[in-house]
Amino acid sequence: MDYKIIALDLDGTLLTPEKKILSESLTALQNARKSGAKVVIVTGRHYVAIHPFYQALGLNTPAICCNGALLYDYNTNSVIAADPLKADQASLLVDLLNSYNVHSLMYADDGMFYQEPTGHIIRTELWAKSLPESQRPIFRKVSSLREASQNVNAIWKFALTDADTEKLQNFGQIVERELGLACEWSWHDQVDIAQAGNSKGKRLTQWVESQGLSMSQVIAFGDNYNDLSMLTNAGLGVAMGNAVDEVKAIADLIIGDNTEAGIADVVNNHFVNITQNV
Repeated sequence: MDYKIIALDLDGTLLTPEKKILSESLTALQNARKSGAKVVIVTGRHYVAIHPFYQALGLNTPAICCNGALLYDYNTNSVIAADPLKADQASLLVDLLNSYNVHSLMYADDGMFYQEPTGHIIRTELWAKSLPESQRPIFRKVSSLREASQNVNAIWKFALTDADTEKLQNFGQIVERELGLACEWSWHDQVDIAQAGNSKGKRLTQWVESQGLSMSQVIAFGDNYNDLSMLTNAGLGVAMGNAVDEVKAIADLIIGDNTEAGIADVVNNHFVNITQNV
């Protein structure tokens, strides 16, 4: 197959547990780009939280963020396409969050908003503070998440975390039933809530086709439930060794975990290293 695009999830896939990109992956992806491949990040993260990785890879492609809720162009610092939550949907969701005592991080505009600093938020803020100031994502503590949801332009998603995963699962079912919103697991203790119809696979397909290509020409790498739509549609869907069983079940190929050089091996096998042809 003549693959043209490499689509990469970040957490649990391209990134190690220390939030680093392996040197082998960097080299392989750089060589693939030199040979003509397009590399695109497809992540659950907000676009303000992927600067270090986007810059390390030296990309010029837009990034698919918040599980497909938006396509962001770093060259023009603008949203190219998006399907955000509506203000009334956000209000109803926040009311449910308060009723069931579920804490959330709201991804909106150019930052992430929270009312209560959960362990996940504290850890993420500590990671952010370790970055150069120009790469730090924006976190905003607010007195009322409901009020904040009414004072932003676009809400990309809500990220819910809780050590009680059964509680999260039950709450997600309530949200889907009562509000008709989409719930996807992006980590073992995180459920993301967004506009129905959004997915990594859908947004990636739209962008790939805008490039005059097809999903059959895509190699996609992922590890969690929010990667299912992307891997299913790709010409070659690659699951990490640390992926959940459901992702492994639909993958065309399973490689080592995110601390090993499996991504580099796959990329090197399918793209010519132009330095070898000089």
